[in-house]
Amino acid sequence: MTTNLTKPISIKLLFAMLMITVGAEVLLYLTRYSYLASTLYDAMMVSSLFVGLKLHRRISSSERIQVTKRQLALKFTGAFLIFFIGSTIINIYSSNTFNDFNVGYDQYVQDYTDMQMDVDQHSETVDSETKTKPDSTFFEKVDTIGPDLYTDALAGLEEVWRLAYIILLLVVCKKFFSNRWASGRRDIFLMCALFLTSILFGIDHTLDSVEPWAVKIGAIVTFANMGLLFGLILLWTRNLWVTVLVHSLYDITATLSWYYLDSAVELMTLVVLIVHVILQTVEKSQQKRPLHQLETEDRVQAAE
Repeated sequence: MTTNLTKPISIKLLFAMLMITVGAEVLLYLTRYSYLASTLYDAMMVSSLFVGLKLHRRISSSERIQVTKRQLALKFTGAFLIFFIGSTIINIYSSNTFNDFNVGYDQYVQDYTDMQMDVDQHSETVDSETKTKPDSTFFEKVDTIGPDLYTDALAGLEEVWRLAYIILLLVVCKKFFSNRWASGRRDIFLMCALFLTSILFGIDHTLDSVEPWAVKIGAIVTFANMGLLFGLILLWTRNLWVTVLVHSLYDITATLSWYYLDSAVELMTLVVLIVHVILQTVEKSQQKRPLHQLETEDRVQAAE
């Protein structure tokens, strides 16, 4: 895998990778001061989609066996279930270890949700007074939660950021530790890159806000563990877009749980689990069929 990841990089691709890694972090920090920086950050996440199209080939080109659509779907459902279990363990650990972060985050969710609901109630009051069309209420609700869902969808593209960082770090290791690299002992470099990007992932989730260090440390550790989990899923699936989809879908269902249904994540996980079991059953039956056909052919040939 490391050989494919560290293939020669063109100047244009290198510049794009630096923009969506270092550039994105600078913009993320500036969002605490400027709304324009937030808009530019979202634009950069969208543009990272095109960089991901280039980088995806590097992590998936090592797969010699062609993957079917069903096997790809199994990768997604398996990855989502793994992340749900892992994130649940991380949340339990953080809630028991970092009380300040846990209380602060719960308060943030409550205040943010209350603020959005107040906007909704104000809009409904204005509608009833002015007797506007019912359609306007629908679009106002879309305007309330829509930006959050849009941001959650873009959050999945942070996995392009992660892969770009891993590649850049591996290229640096290949340059400065050429003897060890040439010896073939490269897994340590991949693990170090994964660890460092996970730490950066945790730090990045504190750049756009000013919080006490007691809260920041809890946030960094919690999100770093989440980032490590996403990184492991990326390396396990060897598919960038599966990891992007897991990240986006999890964030979207988490946001829906803030507004509409507290157990939205759990219900989505249940649906994914059912689909996973069905796909796994079908996949096993398909794998047994060729074996059964081969045994039948052997019997016919033996009889002849």
